[in-house]
Amino acid sequence: MLLKFKAMLKPDGAVLLDVFSLSAFNQLAEKHVFEPNLMDGFWSADKYYGFLNTYKYEEEKVMLDKYTIIEKDRTRTIYNWLQYFSPGVLKSEFSNCGFSRIELLGNVAGNKYQNESNDFALIARK
Repeated sequence: MLLKFKAMLKPDGAVLLDVFSLSAFNQLAEKHVFEPNLMDGFWSADKYYGFLNTYKYEEEKVMLDKYTIIEKDRTRTIYNWLQYFSPGVLKSEFSNCGFSRIELLGNVAGNKYQNESNDFALIARK
């Protein structure tokens, strides 16, 4: 995917990412929730039963939120995969794909990067 980004960029073009940090990952735990109208009715205007199963994959630094939504006439399953990054690994991935001038920021608004933040931004130039 990074190579595709690079190929689409003009000379000196940049990619801006907003990512979750390992600090955020370390605060999370697996959980299992069942509620009528889970998330205050977010998933449907009609009444439903919602199941949320959250799985943590330590080695990959990935979380999976698996939502099962049961309505009167249908059942849906939604998989929301979230990956968490260390600045060093992310910078290395961009560098290995030929990006240069990689900069860490606190967020996409340009705030200063802080180590223990739950998210951060990265700008990488072609």
